[in-house]
Amino acid sequence: MALITTPFGRHSTAAEVVEGIDLSGKWAIVTGAASGIGVETARALAQTGAIVTLAVRNTDAGAQAAADIMATTGNRNIHVALLDLSDRNSIAKFIAAWREPLHILVNNAGVMALPEQRTPEDWEMQFATNYLGHFALALGLHDALAAERAARIVSVSSSGHLMSPIVFDDIHFMFRPYDPWLAYGQSKTASILFAVGATARWFKDGITANALMPGAIALKSAVWN
Repeated sequence: MALITTPFGRHSTAAEVVEGIDLSGKWAIVTGAASGIGVETARALAQTGAIVTLAVRNTDAGAQAAADIMATTGNRNIHVALLDLSDRNSIAKFIAAWREPLHILVNNAGVMALPEQRTPEDWEMQFATNYLGHFALALGLHDALAAERAARIVSVSSSGHLMSPIVFDDIHFMFRPYDPWLAYGQSKTASILFAVGATARWFKDGITANALMPGAIALKSAVWN
């Protein structure tokens, strides 16, 4: 595989990166797209003419983000849908409601360094949200992604993956003391390995997955939409 190079660097803007790209008629989903890099990813896709769904836990915030994106890009094909990645029923409803081919899936939503929290299944919340939820979403949308044999999945990871491999013997901290940063780290390691595994298994369906580290951001709290 040849090394991928681009003319862009750390000072490049999203608008510069998508300049000249036409994704008119292409369907995209961005999770956690009501704030932060999620909304800016959705905005950049909207600038290319893509039909973008903001998959968010807070639909009021999503509606505000969608209105802002439409106002700044002129693209009216911006939609908002409820998706809670820590809730298997919410994921199933989102998948069941999807009726279109899917060209781009950006697994962006995430939580970081939470105090210990668990899902109703007793899963550790960061692993459940950052990895298991996105895994279930991508798996459920596989046929939509494969429909036109030219889809892309992007998993937003972090250099935080260096803090922990996946500890398969105790993913959910049932036996070891809970550490929020180790939990975050292994969830981001899993996101990277998902991209590797999805491409290996689905490339014959025209699906390519990549993982990225978006850059460090100083945060006062760990929230997501």
